[in-house]
Amino acid sequence: MTQVDVRPQAGDTVTGVSAPGDTQGVRTKGLGGNSVGLFGNAIIGISTVAPVYCLTSTLGSTAGEVGLQMPAVFLAGFLPMLLVAFAYRELNKAMPDCGTSFTWTVKAFGPKIGWMCGWGLVIATIIVLSNLAGVATSYFWLLAGEITGNDSIGALDDNKAVHILTCLALIAAATAISYRGMTATKGVQYTLVVLQLVVLAVFVALALSKAGSFETSVDFSWSWMNPFAVQSFAAFTAGLSLSIFMYWGWDTCMASNEETVGSDKTPGRAALIAMVVLVGSYLATGIAAQMAVGSGTEGLGLANPETSDNVFAALAGPVMGPALGILLFVAVLASAAASLQTTFIPVARTVLAMSTYEALPKSFTEVHPVFKTPGRATVVAGVATGAFYTVMTLVSEHVLVDTIYALGLMICFYYGITAFACVRYFRADLFRSARDLVFKGLLPALGGLMLTAVFGKTLYDMWDPAYGSGSAVLGVGSVFVIAVGLLVLGAVIMLVMRRRSPAFFRGEVLTKETPSLIVAD
Repeated sequence: MTQVDVRPQAGDTVTGVSAPGDTQGVRTKGLGGNSVGLFGNAIIGISTVAPVYCLTSTLGSTAGEVGLQMPAVFLAGFLPMLLVAFAYRELNKAMPDCGTSFTWTVKAFGPKIGWMCGWGLVIATIIVLSNLAGVATSYFWLLAGEITGNDSIGALDDNKAVHILTCLALIAAATAISYRGMTATKGVQYTLVVLQLVVLAVFVALALSKAGSFETSVDFSWSWMNPFAVQSFAAFTAGLSLSIFMYWGWDTCMASNEETVGSDKTPGRAALIAMVVLVGSYLATGIAAQMAVGSGTEGLGLANPETSDNVFAALAGPVMGPALGILLFVAVLASAAASLQTTFIPVARTVLAMSTYEALPKSFTEVHPVFKTPGRATVVAGVATGAFYTVMTLVSEHVLVDTIYALGLMICFYYGITAFACVRYFRADLFRSARDLVFKGLLPALGGLMLTAVFGKTLYDMWDPAYGSGSAVLGVGSVFVIAVGLLVLGAVIMLVMRRRSPAFFRGEVLTKETPSLIVAD
């Protein structure tokens, strides 16, 4: 049983330890403790998910897969996320370590599975960062065109060279801000998250007021909440994969645990608050949008292939009018920009933890002496994001759609493993009480099984070139190539690291008994 009573807590000081190292089995990472409270941590979670960005990127794609059952799929995607959140909460109580999924799965399943779980989190974050930058770039030029009234300026986003250069500039700016620490732009993050939610509320109100005003409008029906009405299981799993993507990012609350006040309990509470806000926002927006314009493939319909990858760009004017429509553009840009900053948190801190426990090169343990951030890991994540987006944009015209579909697989991969890690780690505690059985065993296991089922079905479906954007590589769906190729790349890197860090892979560095949290003052 985990000895939580004697485990060091965030803010504790280790005498004589000023750099990452090992003292009495405890690895110190050098992050700044007690920097964020409950409200701030919840804001970070919501900001990372970026609800307005998620909606404009996937509302149309989800409607294209499941039609009017989109609200039901939003709820279906929320369920496994909630179940997995309970697993994260219990694991974080026992082991509040910024390595989160990596650290926990190593302790539960051993070095190899833990390393691949950490890789899944890292590569999923790189994919999301690249998409965030892409959406921010598109809305930057759209907004510039709207403000100036010059269509040629807005059309600059269609110029591939301009688009890529703008995207790289935004990534560089976000990297620099993240390098300065989580509290550097705390006030800005609060403002941007509130702006997103307020604009969504205005959009919902105006969409509801205009229901029936468009040719494609649809009357509300409770059948929209029935997931069994989806036309096929393949369509349901595709929509579910997109829905799961829309909730991704709440675990950033856990990745910042070593920098949060009450590191063992506050992150779990913040994650649950963030998820409740998200599901409410998604349901309200999805229902209102369907009532206003429907989920068809013609005109303003959400599933229109010409606009489905960026629905707010098409709906801003018709639903909100010219003046408020610009506000929606601002909200999407703000959503993507804010998330671009906070999404560096999980990837940089996971890499920091992996290097601290010798699973990655020691150079990534570098923490800025003033900002208390994983400096090198943050910069490398920014460079990797820019490189990934540039390559994928040059290779595929539909990179945004395909990488989002691939992201769903990555999320199922590492969330699922983490859920099962909770069951295994606490297996000796499961029958101590009804609470332990439910929250440490049954709910995490059910969440893991659900995500495993989605992973398997999605992996099978994405072999077909028709999955995602419809593009293919040598007859194989490009989504499959992206997703599986990145997992294989992770396995190759793991084999290289196994030769460089044999002690970690022999299970000598990080074990179940290893105290995993300490923050040096």
